[in-house]
Amino acid sequence: MQTFFSALRDHLQREPSKTFEAPGLELKEAAVLAPLYWRDGEPFALMTKRPMTLRKHPGQISFPGGGREHGDLTPLHTALRETEEELGIDPAQVDVLGLLGAMPTVTSYWVTPFVGVVPETVTLKPNPGEIAEVIHAPLWRLRREKREIYQADRDVFVWDDAKHVVWGATWRMLDQLLDHVEAVRRVA
Repeated sequence: MQTFFSALRDHLQREPSKTFEAPGLELKEAAVLAPLYWRDGEPFALMTKRPMTLRKHPGQISFPGGGREHGDLTPLHTALRETEEELGIDPAQVDVLGLLGAMPTVTSYWVTPFVGVVPETVTLKPNPGEIAEVIHAPLWRLRREKREIYQADRDVFVWDDAKHVVWGATWRMLDQLLDHVEAVRRVA
């Protein structure tokens, strides 16, 4: 487990993900954290399903994160603050491995995604105002598929019984993360 995450840290630093371009757009800064942990011989990512009552991205699956606030010194501060607000994970429990390529979203954000490891036994305290469900995504069992979402064919990730579907900006982040995870898995 530690060997895998150490190799993932090295790979993220040695072969950084491509940052998407967004010339000329005025975007608000945001950041997310992909919290990873090891269980039963494989890596998992903690993801969240947003409540249907939210104005932005209702019902969608995402990594914990959000917009940069005035007191956030860096995007990493934003990602860690938001992860604590949404899931109750103390920033001291996160071993930050690196980051993925930053990207624009259709909701006018410039998102910087970070990757970190949390203990498998971390105590989660989901904020019911922001989180409808905590999802444990098995990274080695994710499948790429096409699904129609909002009258358009989209690339998605599903797993096991396909109850959960990841698409959009979170799909792009997860796609980058899986490129790194699979490269490390092939070498291990």
